[in-house]
Amino acid sequence: MSYHEMTYSLGDRQVARLGYGAMQLAGPHVFGPPADEARALQVLRGAVASGVNHIDTSDFYGPHITNQLIKKALHPYADDLVIVTKIGARRDEHANWLPAFSAAELTRAVEDNLRNLGLETIDVVNLRAMFDTHGPAEGSLEAELETLIALRERGLIRHIGLSNVTAKQVVDAQALTTIACVQNLYNIANRQDEALIHHLAAQGIPYVPFFPLGGFSPLQSEQLNDVAKELNATPMQVALAWLLQHSPNILLIPGTSSPEHLQQNLASGALRLSPTAIARLDAISQH
Repeated sequence: MSYHEMTYSLGDRQVARLGYGAMQLAGPHVFGPPADEARALQVLRGAVASGVNHIDTSDFYGPHITNQLIKKALHPYADDLVIVTKIGARRDEHANWLPAFSAAELTRAVEDNLRNLGLETIDVVNLRAMFDTHGPAEGSLEAELETLIALRERGLIRHIGLSNVTAKQVVDAQALTTIACVQNLYNIANRQDEALIHHLAAQGIPYVPFFPLGGFSPLQSEQLNDVAKELNATPMQVALAWLLQHSPNILLIPGTSSPEHLQQNLASGALRLSPTAIARLDAISQH
């Protein structure tokens, strides 16, 4: 089975489990324009041409740059393309990431996403908790979710998701509204969300790991390298294949600004890891 035949529900849509994360299309530190706009557009068009129908983005990438590139490359959008964005932060002139959690800021963020993407309605908007920029931290999201619920009632968004959240925040949010997905840090070496992934799987809710390849510090592991050599694959392909086989509700959004790397990432969907290989890779986890 090829990667685009492996699907899972996201909101009311079915998407290929291997999607694309657009963060790396902006300039250094996710700020400013890319060095090569034509190459960025090529990556986006190549992803969709290869069967990707789930693109993850945010208007604070750039800011605005990534969404404008998506619109330039892909608008008018294919009927089966699901675009997911996130709100809850803003950038200052020094490229810092700052919380933007007031009702006015959240509303403006949705409106900015709509305008820069060229959409009337966004499929999924993830509320990114910003109590701690380095990871999930407890705190009430009730007021912010009420703002998103009102925006959904206005028809500006279809589904609400969560990002950078704790398991308790997910449960609390579900008491207020349906949650379409959860997007947290998770990869083969950082597995704090193990219980949450399986809790969501039991409900048919997708879990979308960000930094599935380690993010700004790529995964380094002797076990990962050894398994990759045995399969004649790259370590990053093995790391993605492990995620796909780990739980059926995991949707992947690896990012890249390289057309060649994009195809390498998508080829990971064809890798099949043996139980022995999986056991060796499971041992990498630091938690």
